[in-house]
Amino acid sequence: MGQEARCTVAFGNDVSEGKALLETDHIVFRGQDLRLKITFKEMRSVEARDGELHIEFTGGAAIFALGQQSEKWAQKILHPKSLLDKLGMKPGMWVSILGVEDREFIAALRKRTDQIFFGEPRPGGDAIFVAVEMSEDLGRLVELKAAIKPDGAIWAVFRKGRKDFNENDVLRGGIAAGLVDVKVVRFSDTHTASKFVMRKAER
Repeated sequence: MGQEARCTVAFGNDVSEGKALLETDHIVFRGQDLRLKITFKEMRSVEARDGELHIEFTGGAAIFALGQQSEKWAQKILHPKSLLDKLGMKPGMWVSILGVEDREFIAALRKRTDQIFFGEPRPGGDAIFVAVEMSEDLGRLVELKAAIKPDGAIWAVFRKGRKDFNENDVLRGGIAAGLVDVKVVRFSDTHTASKFVMRKAER
């Protein structure tokens, strides 16, 4: 999930109070009289000074009065973490890929570890990425739980924007499997990944 803060934003002749959210590749502001969404790709300059985050972008210039958070947000925009870093993937990890066919992700993962397994989970693995498309797929989480290390993780990867099967369904499936939901990451333009781990008492 992203960062969020209550703040005041100045944009053109408008000044509004509301909520700002810093996501993986964009910043959003929702105020009473002003709404903005600025992607990182649109940004021409980003600077934190005197408790304000100054962003110049293709649509103009916006000033976010974030106080002490302004410097932190500027650094996150200027130096965003890679997907693999957000997923906690480290060199040499044993990673199983089950039904996830994102070529960009797999190519990047191959550069970080050569211990990648497809088709069936590798027992004692550090992480498992499993595609879940319907509620029935979540029943497999019990089986996968037995295939990870005590401090390992299962990432359930599912499509965004569906009303018939969404994050709440995935969360319930993880809980039913005796797992704990600890993180949600934007996996791609089309998919989200939810991280599940074992309960501390079972490790």
